[in-house]
Amino acid sequence: MATSVVQPSPGDVVGHRATRGLLASRRQRRDALWGLFFIAPQVLGLVVFSLIPVVYAFALSVMEWDGLGAREFIGLMNFSDQFANPEFHDALIHTFFYTLIAVPGSVILSLLLALALNHVRGKTIYRTIFFLPAITSSVAISMVWLWMLNGDFGLINVFLRQQFGLDPPNWLVNTTWVIPAVALVAIWAGLGFNMVIFLAGLQGISPTYLEAAQVDGASKWWQFWNITLPLLSPTTFFVTIISIIASFQVFDLIYVMTGGGPGSASTTMVFHIYDLAFVNFTFGVSAATAVVLFVLIMALTLLQFWGQRRWVHYDA
Repeated sequence: MATSVVQPSPGDVVGHRATRGLLASRRQRRDALWGLFFIAPQVLGLVVFSLIPVVYAFALSVMEWDGLGAREFIGLMNFSDQFANPEFHDALIHTFFYTLIAVPGSVILSLLLALALNHVRGKTIYRTIFFLPAITSSVAISMVWLWMLNGDFGLINVFLRQQFGLDPPNWLVNTTWVIPAVALVAIWAGLGFNMVIFLAGLQGISPTYLEAAQVDGASKWWQFWNITLPLLSPTTFFVTIISIIASFQVFDLIYVMTGGGPGSASTTMVFHIYDLAFVNFTFGVSAATAVVLFVLIMALTLLQFWGQRRWVHYDA
């Protein structure tokens, strides 16, 4: 007995497709709403604590305000006053000097430390030990190093006198050595964080490249310079970017260890901004200086992104 197959009519096919499309669109809208719900706290925090303060700083930079009275629009006068201010020039020079010491020192030492830990057993324990300063209060770190760098009874000076017969300076009250001393503390404090990032980059490199180079008789130095370092270039680029941004924003170590002194020998840009706002109560000038620092950091970051095309390799 033959069975007949009932073919759906074109109207039924169109209706079925429309129903599926409606259900899919509803599901997509529901998923989108849930996605917005989960990212809303982060977006709200970004807007409230980052975007609005930045916009307000730009607006305040063209005004004169002492924090209490009425705001008065004065145009670009705050910027012109700062560009002619010797204290601004000194703070900018000190910040660049600090950056030139802290960034290369932190990147190079953390890379060497990561290379050493990558070939030892128990790297998890060492990684935890070296990472501890990154989660320690900067005030606590500053107080410890204040004692260690003391010119009379500090541990470092006592060691240099007894072991090498040297006459070391009083690091934090010497105008020549105060910036290098604070940069040394910053390098030590950030060493573990950068080391963990470099270690993750090293562990992401396939061992087949190094094994092939060993078969060809390549030396350890050749393997590092021609294989490891190029494959690690994205990690190096990231560490360099965040280190430069952090060095231009240094404040807590300066505030606790030197207070900008001796004199103004260790006054950096952020400390100068703090001094203008909360000591002199010239909030408009302080905001203008903060805008200059913002533009400077952005320009340096964009310059690094432009230059990365020549030395950063994302493909093996």
